[in-house]
Amino acid sequence: MKIYMTTGTHDFLKTIKDDHPGETMILMQGEDGLLIHESEGDSVFSSPRTYDILDSSGELTEEGFVVCNNIPVTDEGRPLFEYRFTNRAGLVEEVEGFISIRVLRPQSSDTYVIMTQWKDEKSFLGWQESNQYKKAHAKRGTESGIDNKKDIFPRSSYVTKYHVTTI
Repeated sequence: MKIYMTTGTHDFLKTIKDDHPGETMILMQGEDGLLIHESEGDSVFSSPRTYDILDSSGELTEEGFVVCNNIPVTDEGRPLFEYRFTNRAGLVEEVEGFISIRVLRPQSSDTYVIMTQWKDEKSFLGWQESNQYKKAHAKRGTESGIDNKKDIFPRSSYVTKYHVTTI
C-alpha cells in the first residue's frame, strides 16, 4: 500500500479529487493545500511525493485534523528508525478522538512522515497531554532515546498541520 501526496490550490486539488470518486483521497488545507491518495495501485497525480506505508491503524476519513511529523533520516539510520516505528506500542490508538495513523517511508527523499488524523485539533492536543503520550515518548531526551542518535538525523524534523475539507 502506498500514499501519494500533491500540493496546490484548493480548487485545483478538489478538481483532481472530484475526477476520481472511486479512490481514497483526503483533501486538506494548512499553509498550503494538500491532497493525499492512498492506494495499492499507481498514483493519479502527475508529480506525486510517493511513500510506502510501513505501519497503519484506522481508516482515513474525510473529517478532522491531520498532523504530519516530517522526520529526515540518513540512509544509515533507516533500519533503526523503521524498527522503532514498526514496533511502536500503539498507545496513540487509545486516545479519544484518534482516527488513524500512517507511518510513511519516502521513495525519493530522506524525510519520513508520521501522519495522525484526529477528530479535531482539541483531540490532538489531548494526545499531547495524555499519559499514553508520556509513555510513548518516555525515552525522549534520554541516552536510550532515538532522538539522541544524532547520526541518524541529518537535520531537524518539522510538523505540518491540516484541516480536512470537504467543500
